[in-house]
Amino acid sequence: MKNIWEETKAVTFGSADISGRLSPAGVLELFQEAAINHAEHLGVGREALLAARQGWVLSRISVVADVRPAWRDTVTVRSWPRGADRLFAVRDYDMRGPEGELLVRGRSGWLVLDLDKRRPLRPQFMMDRLPGNEGLDALPGTPLGLDARPGLTKIAGREARYSDIDYNGHMNNARYMTWVQDIAGPELLEKAGRFRLDLNYLHEVRLGEALELWAGPLPEPSLPEGLWERGLAVEGRRAGGEAVFRAELRTAPA
Repeated sequence: MKNIWEETKAVTFGSADISGRLSPAGVLELFQEAAINHAEHLGVGREALLAARQGWVLSRISVVADVRPAWRDTVTVRSWPRGADRLFAVRDYDMRGPEGELLVRGRSGWLVLDLDKRRPLRPQFMMDRLPGNEGLDALPGTPLGLDARPGLTKIAGREARYSDIDYNGHMNNARYMTWVQDIAGPELLEKAGRFRLDLNYLHEVRLGEALELWAGPLPEPSLPEGLWERGLAVEGRRAGGEAVFRAELRTAPA
């Protein structure tokens, strides 16, 4: 059994944005596939959990792209479990170039969901079946979780359409990032050589559900990776004001 999963592939045309480089949503798609494939390899994939009426749900993810690979660049995506943090099963990622150079790093928190009660289960029972990978820390000192940002402005409404919904019947994690990219636009992303994104998925979004999208600029952060030039906070809310997801995107030149 492989403690660390590896997949080598080329950056596709569809995963690059107007800059010709891998988009934030493209990163999430690559990390998602590596996580799913590794879970299947370890015997804790979708079908295995469905037999017990359980399922994996991505709850939060943080990504730091130090270098954005370009269309047709060959990259190796790695993913590995990192034990548990309260209710979350932690999984890390990185992406490397042909010479092993580090391009992108990530950390995610997954919930094991009781599919009948729609409630999270404590993941400790699962940890005995997964490698701990002690010391393999892709984003040292990075907490998973975002607080609500004050002062956001409602800028749009958007409905979850068929192309947003995945095999689990809810909005796919990378599609949230597509929505955020649409709000950020070329002003924030086209010339960004580096970016950091943080996403919290607070509630499921189903087909046809309409959300209000609220956004606003981020203050200059104090983060381990150094200062970022620009940042945007986005929050998706139901009509009554309940937050469904929170995202923060920060960018800087290469």
